[in-house]
Amino acid sequence: MRADVFGVEPLLIGLAIGVTLFAGVVKGVVGFAMPMIMISGLGSFLAAEIALALLIIPTLVTNVQQAFRQGWSAAVQVVRDYWRMLLVIVIGIALSAQIMTSIPQGIVFALLGGPITFYAAIQLMGRSLRFNMVHKRRWEVGLGAIGGFYGGISGVWGPPLIAYLLSAGVEKTENVRVQGVIYMLGSVMLAMAHMQSGVLNAQTLPLSALMVVPAVLGMWLGFKLQDKLDQVTFVRWTLVVLMLSGLNLVRRALVV
Repeated sequence: MRADVFGVEPLLIGLAIGVTLFAGVVKGVVGFAMPMIMISGLGSFLAAEIALALLIIPTLVTNVQQAFRQGWSAAVQVVRDYWRMLLVIVIGIALSAQIMTSIPQGIVFALLGGPITFYAAIQLMGRSLRFNMVHKRRWEVGLGAIGGFYGGISGVWGPPLIAYLLSAGVEKTENVRVQGVIYMLGSVMLAMAHMQSGVLNAQTLPLSALMVVPAVLGMWLGFKLQDKLDQVTFVRWTLVVLMLSGLNLVRRALVV
């Protein structure tokens, strides 16, 4: 007789642990992609709502790990420098999470994956596609709103931020720290919002907590790899991961 764990087969839990470990390594190297890898990987063999629930707690924990890697003062400075984008993302996640179950996931994946893939591909081909930093405040608010909207309905709110940081030419260590702080605050709101929406419940919360172990281990391994990368290589790998993430979201849109 099969003994399910909180309603999920042990084999599927094992697969989920493997996906989460890999997602942690990638996040440790480039600072992002854990939610994208987990939502697409877990969504291949779990229901969309369960896949979303499983990524919430490990994403929160690893974002804390990433945000405070250089200490409290550095993290606080990020809040001071990027407070507009932070505020808009958090509000966007809180609002859009409540309509997550009413929006066709195929449309969500297509609208997010297409622009991501285009931006990363253009950059990798050596074409300069940068935002005009004269309008920095507008870009922070606009891209924050886009990220917050997608964050609440899919658990993925990083790509607009990545595009902004790359366009602004932010140095590798600061880039990853900024991502960590913004993702951390966003993931707190995501957890709270989906406790309210019912996605994170008595069945899915323990499974999400279980994913913390492989996520943290993967992050530790990824940090070791990241420390060995120079700025040019870091940007290149960031764009590669961004493009692959975009292509996978497009693939998900086509098969939903």
